[in-house]
Amino acid sequence: MKRFLTATAAAALLAGGAQADNHAVKIGVILGFTGPIESLTPHMAAGAEMAMGEVTESGKLLDGMSVEPVRADSTCIDAGAASAAAERLITSEGVKGIMGADCSGVTGAVLSNVAVPNGVVMISPSATSPALSSAEDNGLFFRTAPSDARQGEIMAKILMDRGNEEVALTYTNNDYGKGLADSFAKAYEDMGGTITINAAHEDGKADYSAEVGALASGGGDLLVVAGYVDQGGSGIVRSALDSGAFDTFHFPDGMIGTALEENFGDEIDGSTGQHPGTDSPGVAKFQEMVGDSFEATSPFAPESYDAAALMLLAMQAAESVEPGDYKDHVMDVANAPGEKIYPGELGKALEIIAGGGDVDYVGATAVELIGPGESAGSYREIIFEDGKIETVEYR
Repeated sequence: MKRFLTATAAAALLAGGAQADNHAVKIGVILGFTGPIESLTPHMAAGAEMAMGEVTESGKLLDGMSVEPVRADSTCIDAGAASAAAERLITSEGVKGIMGADCSGVTGAVLSNVAVPNGVVMISPSATSPALSSAEDNGLFFRTAPSDARQGEIMAKILMDRGNEEVALTYTNNDYGKGLADSFAKAYEDMGGTITINAAHEDGKADYSAEVGALASGGGDLLVVAGYVDQGGSGIVRSALDSGAFDTFHFPDGMIGTALEENFGDEIDGSTGQHPGTDSPGVAKFQEMVGDSFEATSPFAPESYDAAALMLLAMQAAESVEPGDYKDHVMDVANAPGEKIYPGELGKALEIIAGGGDVDYVGATAVELIGPGESAGSYREIIFEDGKIETVEYR
C-alpha cells in the first residue's frame, strides 16, 4: 500500500508541476459518482487513476509527459447531464480522451452528442449494451467490458447448469437493462429454459410491491434481477424478501458489489450471478498493486485500469496525444503480436513502443479487443454463502 500511495502522490506532484508548463495530458474520468451504481464508481475511478499515476511516475510517456485525470459525473442515468459533463471536459478542461462513460445509455449519449462531434476517443470500462457494438463512432469508441450479448449467454448457461429451468425476469427500463434482458431471454429459451414473466421496472421508486406481486404470479425457480445495486434492483430484492415472493435470485453485473452484501447479507444465501472477470495472472498483479487502497475485486475496477492504460499506450504508439492520431493504435497495443504487458509494467511497455517494438497488452482483465473494439470477455461466476460473495469459477 505504501508503494501505491507514494506513486500516487508523486503522480499528483508531477501532474501539478507539468500543468504549469503545459506538459501534462488531461484524461477525463466520467462515471456515475452519483446515481444507481455510485457504490461501484469510486473503485473504478481509482483503478483508472492508478494507471495514470503509474505512467506519470515512469516518466516515459512521449517526452516525459505527465497524466492528469479530470473527473466528471455521468449520473449513470441522465443523458443530458452526462453530455454536459463530457462537453465541459473537452471544451473547458481540454481532455484528450475520456475513460468512460459507465452505464450504457449515458455512454451512447456522450458518444453521439459529444465525443464524435469533437473527435475525442472514449474507452468505457463498463458500458455493455449490445447496441453499442454497431454505434456510429468514427473509430473513436472502445470498451474493455464485453457486450451483454455474451453476458446473456453466460447467464443462461449458469442457470441451466444449476438446474434452474424456469425463472422470472425483471430488468431496469433503460438501454442496459433491456439489452441484457433480450440477450438473456433468447439464449435461455434457446437452451430450453422458460421465462415465466419478463417485466421492466423503473428506478427511483419507494415501493416495488406491485412489481414483485406481478413477478410472483408467474412463479419460477428464482428471480433474475437485471438492475442496479444502488437503485431499483435492490428495491425489488427487498420487496421480494419481505413479501416472501422470492428468496433466491440471480444477479448480473450491475447488481454485484459490496453494497449487495451490506443490504442483504445471508438473506440471499444461495443466490448466484456473474460479472466480467478473469483469474489470469494479470488480475493477481493488479490486486497486489492495489492492496487495501480500494476494492480491487469490485466490478469494473480492473477494466478501468485497463481502459486508461490502453489509451496511454496508444498515444505512445502514435507519438501524439491527439485523438485523431492515436485512435488507430488502440487495437494494435491491445492485441498480439508483441510482448505481453501486465499491471505494473506500463513504463516497460512505453519503453518498448518508443524503441519501435510491439506490445500485447494483457492487463488486469486478459484484454483482447475484437470486432468493433470491445472485449472478447470472460466472467466470474459468484454465489452468496454466509452473506458473502464467493467465486464459483470463471467462464
